[in-house]
Amino acid sequence: MNHFGKHRVAKIGRLPLLSLAALALLAGIDGALILLGHGAPFVSDRLEEAHGVLMVFGFVGTLIALERAVALRSTWGYAAPTLLGLGAIVTLSPAPLSAGGGLFAAGFAALLGVYWAIWRRQVSDELAVQSLGAALGGAGAVLWTAGVPVASLLPWLVGFVVLTIAGERAELSRLESGTIARQTLRVSIVFCVAVVTTILWPTLGTALFGASLLVLTLVLVAHDAARRTIRAVGLPRFAAACMLAGYFWLAVAGSLWLVAGPADGGAYDAVIHAVFLGFTISMIMGHAPVILPAVLGIELPYRAVMWAPLVLLHVGLVVRLLLGDAYGLEWARAVGGYLNVIALLGFVVVAAWAAIVATRSRAAGERKRGASTPEPSGAVS
Repeated sequence: MNHFGKHRVAKIGRLPLLSLAALALLAGIDGALILLGHGAPFVSDRLEEAHGVLMVFGFVGTLIALERAVALRSTWGYAAPTLLGLGAIVTLSPAPLSAGGGLFAAGFAALLGVYWAIWRRQVSDELAVQSLGAALGGAGAVLWTAGVPVASLLPWLVGFVVLTIAGERAELSRLESGTIARQTLRVSIVFCVAVVTTILWPTLGTALFGASLLVLTLVLVAHDAARRTIRAVGLPRFAAACMLAGYFWLAVAGSLWLVAGPADGGAYDAVIHAVFLGFTISMIMGHAPVILPAVLGIELPYRAVMWAPLVLLHVGLVVRLLLGDAYGLEWARAVGGYLNVIALLGFVVVAAWAAIVATRSRAAGERKRGASTPEPSGAVS
């Protein structure tokens, strides 16, 4: 098989891993509906308990590990997304939760191996930040396996997602600023110390955690090209809007942790959704038109309709956090939650539609070019 054939087979082989991430996403959404009081456990009766872990480790973790495995260009690197995806499946099964947690922990160990292999090729501060994020994720998976409740593990889950994305944004913003990577790494080290401190001294640790999260957000915003490309058009403007909106919600979460201390009740709901929906999902939406083609070789061109789920996501968050969590209005919390679910599913539908239309257009163009090419006559001149 030639190089092109092997490359194409590799891309096809990534589809099952993406399917595992998609299943974790759908299960997490079902768990969210159950928590809102109108869902049904279609997949598992554990959805309410494992909702957060499925979304962070199963969905986001598998996506990140798959992207890193593609960058590594080595078959063994796919062990990381495979283990994380299987961890979601086992968590949904009747098997002990510790079995799913063990797979999650193994997946993060494999992801750290991927980062180490990439590090040996090229040392960089951005990669060190992402590795710190994977280490926090792995430690969080181990603690969850040991029975520590998700509420106590929240800083570890947040650390995995935030540092991974921060490292990637620092890498992309390197041309804008030569100092962003070093600044991001320094703040990330303090951030990791804060995460550990939240377990030992919750009040002090949470204040340090919120402060370091705010500083990290300010560093990223100050150097991110999104501040400039928001004035552009098309995909650059859409991606910039996703980045800046994500930073806003990250700052909201950091401020709440700094001021309110260990979160519970409405504050707990607010910080969770500010980070994992407002920040994380915004970043995924903004990166999807670039990452999906690189991972699967499937075109995902920008379409103006992509703004609809993005706007709906943030409108839902404003309703949920400002009215539902801040004032204790259950109807607002429910309405905001449903808008967030519609936004998530809507973006998946829009992305699938854009990819299918682009693939068909490309195939039609190739057929047209093939039909217009004259057949060789076979004559020898």
